[in-house]
Amino acid sequence: MDFPPDKTPLYNHPLHALEEWFREKGCEQDPQDPHCWKLHHPDWSADLCLEETVLRVEYQLSDQTKVLTFPYSLSRADVDQAVFEFVPSLRD
Repeated sequence: MDFPPDKTPLYNHPLHALEEWFREKGCEQDPQDPHCWKLHHPDWSADLCLEETVLRVEYQLSDQTKVLTFPYSLSRADVDQAVFEFVPSLRD
C-alpha cells in the first residue's frame, strides 16, 4: 500500500492506511472492538486504540502497565518511533 509520506500527520492518513500500518507492525484488530488493535511480543504487549482525538496505547510489561496518548497531529514517523520503540524504556 502507498502510505502518505512518513512526516504526514496521522489526521491526514485515511483510516484504511492506518489499519494497514498497524497490520504491517504486527498488530491484530480486536474483533470485539474494531477501533482497537493488539500487539504481542515475547516480553511485552500493547493495546492500541484509535480514539476520537488521540491514539491511546496501553503497554503491559510483566507487572507494569503504562498508558500513553498521541495526538493525531503527530506524524506517522514520530508515532512509529514513540509507540514501537518506547517499550525498552519501560524497564528503566
